[in-house]
Amino acid sequence: MPRAVYVLALGIFAMVTSEFVVAGLMPQMAEGLDATVPQIGYLITAFAVAMAAGGPFLTMALVRLPPRTALLTLFGIFLAGNILAATASGYATMLTARVITGIASQAFFGVAVSLCARLTRPEVRGRAIAVAMNGLMVGTLLGLPMSTLIGERFGWRAAFWTITGITVVAAVATLLGVPHTERAEAGAGLRAEMGVFGNRRLWLALSTSTLVIGATFSAFSYVNPILTEVTGFSPDTVPLLLIAYGAATVVGNTLVGRFADRHTVPVLAVGLLLNLLFLTGFALLADGPVPAVVCLLGIGLVGVTMNPAMATRVQRTGNAGPLVNTVHSSFITLGIILGSSLGAVVIGVWGLRAPLWLGAGMALTGLATVVPDLRLRRRAPATEATAVSAR
Repeated sequence: MPRAVYVLALGIFAMVTSEFVVAGLMPQMAEGLDATVPQIGYLITAFAVAMAAGGPFLTMALVRLPPRTALLTLFGIFLAGNILAATASGYATMLTARVITGIASQAFFGVAVSLCARLTRPEVRGRAIAVAMNGLMVGTLLGLPMSTLIGERFGWRAAFWTITGITVVAAVATLLGVPHTERAEAGAGLRAEMGVFGNRRLWLALSTSTLVIGATFSAFSYVNPILTEVTGFSPDTVPLLLIAYGAATVVGNTLVGRFADRHTVPVLAVGLLLNLLFLTGFALLADGPVPAVVCLLGIGLVGVTMNPAMATRVQRTGNAGPLVNTVHSSFITLGIILGSSLGAVVIGVWGLRAPLWLGAGMALTGLATVVPDLRLRRRAPATEATAVSAR
């Protein structure tokens, strides 16, 4: 595995830690910015919407740059937004900072995943993406607790300054550790990337990714109140369970990366089926501590960990360019938005178990979007066998 792939993982870790930091510091930020907790919550929504809607446009503006230059440019934009957040004197400034960092982080994901494909052989691209995406998993496992701890001890601004420091380290590592690769030919890169969006199978692959992540986040977004109010765990126990969940995502991501190259579509199908079973089991057995924990860890193993397989499928259906990968990241973010927002709606109607049933429904729908590619996979060997017998 090229060293540059691990460097890209460090950059993704910085971006993900910034994405999650607000969630752990809502009361402190509300007091410091003279805002309400719900208003601080909108900063999370603004970041996600900026990622989904703005990231592809920024990628389009940078698509003709060499990948390393594009990454360093995105580090600069992200760094400016993060410093603005650390020094924000009011809510409007913080909102602006979150939009800037959201757009830059989404574009960074797309360019980084695209560069993973360029730096590695086709047969190990899934593993390379898994290594890079471990930056996301470790960000979930360590980034949020770290930034929350720093914010609680030294103030919420210190958390943003810490992320600024991590970003600088990642940018320097990228400058030194990522090789220079040539840009696409003038005018050809953007045209080629835009052209693949006429492929219906690409849109099917993108919708699968939305449903995989939506199913997971419909449950994960509300796992704290489910574990405390339905299962009966104490609030002090939940952070330990979330760390275990984060560890499960690291393990699952590594395993999926091992099989994503050779068995891309079957891995997705099995992952969705298992997620459906774990979500359904969680919904039915949430009042039992042991089955609830087993199902929670199961969701960690087969939820967001499908990223390497999802990215490999999208790249093979479309291409490995930065725009396609950024749009794919936007569809993943759309899954987060849908899962969390629809989860809030169904809780108001049917109670705390409802997001788990919603997730199960999204996983089942996701399975339906994989079926056409499974059929194509089965037809291919049959076609080859017929051709051989004819000869």
